[in-house]
Amino acid sequence: MTSPAEGDRTCAEFRRLLDIVAELRGDGGCPWDREQTPESLKRFVLEEAYEVCEAIDVGDPRLLAEELGDLLLQIALQAQLAQESDRFDAETVVTGIADKLVRRHPWVFGEVEAGSAAEVLDKWEQLKREEKAGEAATESLLASVPRYLPALMKAHRVQSKASHVGFDWERPEHALAKVDEEVAEVREALAGDGSALAEELGDLLFAVVNVARLAKVDAEQALLAATRKFSNRFAGIERAAHDRGTSLDELSLAEMDALWDAHKESAEAGDAA
Repeated sequence: MTSPAEGDRTCAEFRRLLDIVAELRGDGGCPWDREQTPESLKRFVLEEAYEVCEAIDVGDPRLLAEELGDLLLQIALQAQLAQESDRFDAETVVTGIADKLVRRHPWVFGEVEAGSAAEVLDKWEQLKREEKAGEAATESLLASVPRYLPALMKAHRVQSKASHVGFDWERPEHALAKVDEEVAEVREALAGDGSALAEELGDLLFAVVNVARLAKVDAEQALLAATRKFSNRFAGIERAAHDRGTSLDELSLAEMDALWDAHKESAEAGDAA
């Protein structure tokens, strides 16, 4: 835990940030900031969150601190906009999350016991359902999944929510059989007029996420890693073509495949070493 002096400094700096944002939005402030609305800032919230994730992957603590600051700015801006319209303020935001953390962790701040991370997640979902019970008794269990999550992440969250009431495969191998079934249906759609292709491909992706989730693999991160790997290898064959005094658009597919295989073997040999 932080010392009282450190806590005071943190509170003072957070207050300074809020005051700066208020000044930017005030009379004589920044024209750009004064024009912003909660809706216009949505894309910046997403962009800054993704840049935080990228900084985590890079492993640079200074970059991560900077990107977290940029994300915190978006939170401060949204709180300032809400305060201006008398909806809530930054104190409401901070108090709300602090109270929720205490309320949702009775195994830390109360008398409830939880012996494992899995048990914690189950109890968290149970507490969440109990809190929401009075709000909308007929609301779907899946209604709390945010609409704007990336598709793979949203599929994972929806499947996890269903799993909490026992609607799930027991093992990843069982879910893999569903993937085989969906692959066959994609083949049928390709052989037909194609009208059902988008739906069948969606079902296939959803089934693959199920396998990943049950195998404790984050499908979103797995696909990002595969995309990075492809990008790195593609850049490698671009360099190889350049070293030969040519470019990829001047090579045949067979020649590009040969460069790809050579670069892949070289990369795998380097990883093994």
